[in-house]
Amino acid sequence: MREVAPQYADRPGRLTYEDYCRMPAGNRYELVEGDIRMTPSPGVRHQEISKRLEIILVNWIEGRGLGKVLHAPLDVLLSHRNVVQPDILYVSKERLGIIREANIKGTPDLVVEIISPSDEEWDRVTKRELYARYGVKEYWIVDTVAKSIEVAQWKDGDLVTVRTWVAPAVLSSPLLPGLTVDLEDLFRP
Repeated sequence: MREVAPQYADRPGRLTYEDYCRMPAGNRYELVEGDIRMTPSPGVRHQEISKRLEIILVNWIEGRGLGKVLHAPLDVLLSHRNVVQPDILYVSKERLGIIREANIKGTPDLVVEIISPSDEEWDRVTKRELYARYGVKEYWIVDTVAKSIEVAQWKDGDLVTVRTWVAPAVLSSPLLPGLTVDLEDLFRP
């Protein structure tokens, strides 16, 4: 059964970041509109692709002094009722002040989510809408099964798909001109 992105109503009793911080250790959680969601740890294929992509981004972004690349698990506080843990994120050097010792307090410039069959609807709908609302400039949805990366850019309050690259294509980022990602190499076994 596929998960359907829930509609969140403004209601009393919703959780806050302070409540989130009191959740039992050892599990991964996200907080969206005050509702908590426990997420399982990612599988090996997910981790391999995440590692490869993070190395590409770190080498290109940090090698040019453009900002910082970080990865999950790391809390991104979009608001006191919205806390997510993107797989990979980038914060530009002009905005490094949002990086705190314990978390990111604000909106990253780039968010990368690597979808799994169990959380596809969560990343493609719920988190995309959340990232759009908080002004993420660019959002990458990495599909390990389709061997593709969908790139969406923030425009007029929404994240609009610019293009979906499918292996063996070479992705280029509108946010980071000159950066390329060879999808055939990224998705290699």
